[in-house]
Amino acid sequence: MSMRSFVFAVACLVTIGAGAYAADGPNLGKPITEADIAPWDISIMPDGTGLPAGSGTAVQGAPIFQAKCSACHGEKGVGGFAAFLNAGPPRATLDGGKSIANFWPYATTACDFIRRAMPATAPRSLSDQEVYQLTAYVLFLNKLIGENDTIDKNTLPKVKMPNAGNFIIRFPERI
Repeated sequence: MSMRSFVFAVACLVTIGAGAYAADGPNLGKPITEADIAPWDISIMPDGTGLPAGSGTAVQGAPIFQAKCSACHGEKGVGGFAAFLNAGPPRATLDGGKSIANFWPYATTACDFIRRAMPATAPRSLSDQEVYQLTAYVLFLNKLIGENDTIDKNTLPKVKMPNAGNFIIRFPERI
């Protein structure tokens, strides 16, 4: 057998073997189940779908903010090295800065972000109760709710954000 025939035969065997391997897969791991996904499926939609049980007020959220958020966001959400959470009175424009009241289209989005990403040094470490309390406090700082208004899965989606109509909604049928 010539060297050329030998290389061709080896190439054919490798190709056939690779095809058989690809058909069966590498047989690594196991299929993921809904129970495996559930702890990570924490998305909160604009209409409130996905909001957890719990509730909170700004009065309850103030001490949590002081302990866990003010080091980055500053006193009352202004002055820290992280994004300002309160940039003055709510406006339906961006000329007041990208604060909660001016740049977030839904109150539920703020809750979702706090739940999944805050505090930055320990994401997902807040209880659902703390998330509601902090969300209420941030909404209160932005003059969107009262100090003693209760935020929960029924009331939070009803909070109207001043700049909500100035965003492009790509998939309105999903909201």
